Amino acid sequence: MTTAKRDTYTPETLLTVAVRVFNERGYDGTSMEHLSKAAGISKSSIYHHVSGKEELLRRAVSRALDGLFAILEESGATDGRTIERVEYVTRRTVEVLTTELPYVTLLLRVRGNTQTERWALERRREFDQRVSELLKAAVADGDLRADVDIRLATRLLFGMVNSLVEWYRPQPGGPAEAEQLADTVVQLAFEGMRVTR
Repeated sequence: MTTAKRDTYTPETLLTVAVRVFNERGYDGTSMEHLSKAAGISKSSIYHHVSGKEELLRRAVSRALDGLFAILEESGATDGRTIERVEYVTRRTVEVLTTELPYVTLLLRVRGNTQTERWALERRREFDQRVSELLKAAVADGDLRADVDIRLATRLLFGMVNSLVEWYRPQPGGPAEAEQLADTVVQLAFEGMRVTR
């Protein structure tokens, strides 16, 4: 039975197991022994696929970051009024979070103790800065209130979105449920910031 498992293990399935264990034990609290037990394969089999646990971490947080940065290249994030673009980015961020929940959860839990974690934190700051720039542009366009501190608004927005990893668990409703969640976040976040005409 163990042999069959080894024969069918792939880098992707190993990554799935690693992310689960990292989220349960914390990255620093996870050893290669923990990963091999959780995967049901030997440590040497893991090393056949990756150089070590930091490579698994980098692959995992890259998956989350790639999903987030891809949003910024979508037409909804680049075309139209800035307010529509920032609402689109917020909605899609929630959708990526719900789709890639274990990976985004791990991304949000890195603390900067390794080179990979520091890289991930820097990329997160870059993403936050890009969204902050959209918020500033929406204020300049007259669509968001000028009396709201943009740095604070950005932190509150991401605080609300990022808190989803702590309580959101996918239900049988699937995409419809995630879409409703994204709509609710956008409504709550922007109704109080929009300029009423």
